[in-house]
Amino acid sequence: MVRKYFGTDGIRGRANGVITPELALKVGQAAGLLFQRGDYRHRVLIGKDTRLSGYLIENALTAGFVSVGLDVFLVGPMPTPAVAMLTRSMRADLGVMISASHNPYDDNGIKLFGPDGYKLSDEFESKIEAMMESDVSRTLAKSPDLGRAKRIEGVHARYIEFAKRTLPRNLELEGLRVVVDCAHGAAYRVAPEALWELGAEVITIGAEPNGFNINKECGSTAPQALIRKVKEMRADIGIALDGDADRVVLVDERGHLVDGDQLLAVVAESCKEEGRLAKPGIVGTVMCNLALERHLAGLGLKLERTQVGDRYVLEHMREHGYNVGGEPSGHVILTDFTTTGDGFVTALQVLAVVKKHGKPVSEVCQRFEPLPQVMKNVRYKGKPLENPRVSATIADAEKRLSGKGRLVIRASGTEPVIRVMGEGDDRALIEGIVEEIVEALTQAAAA
Repeated sequence: MVRKYFGTDGIRGRANGVITPELALKVGQAAGLLFQRGDYRHRVLIGKDTRLSGYLIENALTAGFVSVGLDVFLVGPMPTPAVAMLTRSMRADLGVMISASHNPYDDNGIKLFGPDGYKLSDEFESKIEAMMESDVSRTLAKSPDLGRAKRIEGVHARYIEFAKRTLPRNLELEGLRVVVDCAHGAAYRVAPEALWELGAEVITIGAEPNGFNINKECGSTAPQALIRKVKEMRADIGIALDGDADRVVLVDERGHLVDGDQLLAVVAESCKEEGRLAKPGIVGTVMCNLALERHLAGLGLKLERTQVGDRYVLEHMREHGYNVGGEPSGHVILTDFTTTGDGFVTALQVLAVVKKHGKPVSEVCQRFEPLPQVMKNVRYKGKPLENPRVSATIADAEKRLSGKGRLVIRASGTEPVIRVMGEGDDRALIEGIVEEIVEALTQAAAA
């Protein structure tokens, strides 16, 4: 089903362009009406990242929820996984995170969580869309039944304690020098404080948000500043979160990046050794490197793939009983602890392995040699994937790659680009094939 508002990760777009006060008001009213189940005071918890537009969207959402009789708890800048956790622990009927994750500051978005802390299903999002398009004026709360809104203090400490409790008892990070890049985003307070409380020597960058600098030349999508700081400070590890801290990439002591595929390998192997894998395997996406799949097979573990999007990884995990999953981008989901990707908790699990084995991060986090993987984006209008020349180019490429690699071509669910990924043992072949497809797509999009 084609949906008007929701993509693969909630609603996302240009702030005050796509994500307007009117839209946020309708989301609040529709979701608020849908999640009123029972005769009691219903409550919704709203968190946000550090974008300037967060104020606008927060107030519009609040008005929507209050107008249909829900009480609103405002927790301010908090990581997306913290909002999911708090929604469940505070027995809210609904949780909302205002964020566009790794996008620039002038985008924003709305992510919704059910009372169990999990992101809403496609079915629920479709119901919300249908209600947004309808006239809800007759279902608004009567004057005495309007909701109330208040800011909640102390939630940062609750999340810090939660994150620390995911580590083995009595484990401390004393002796580790850690650089953490908070992307001027939602984790700018909680991540450095939690690391310090665990005993690490903490060097913090990307922790001075001003409403405009979230993800700007920092964070998991731009780790160059972190790499420089790790080398400068001779740190043991660098941790780069994104704007809402649901994803992470690491930097080892040599300044080399550690992506989500390596993190999945580290966590999967650790869980296997400790008997904590629910099933002999993990869940990834079509974008996971083939070398990860081969590495896991050597350990007797299976890699099950889904379409791109952490929500689809999680749905597969829940349906089939897996407790470890994730994406190369650094979205790692550990359902023993969380109901969504948590970049900071993932980093802590890797630090636990580092401390357990007493080895440098470069040794702990290099579990396999990735196959050459080439990825390019093509901005588009219309439907270039339906162009005959594009179809023929892709068919020829798949024939040439048969048995030698993989090709994944998909439209992004968060922005108007087509992502082209080629993977195989022969880098020159992969680069040539990807370039041919990109050229065909570019010409089709310009036609």
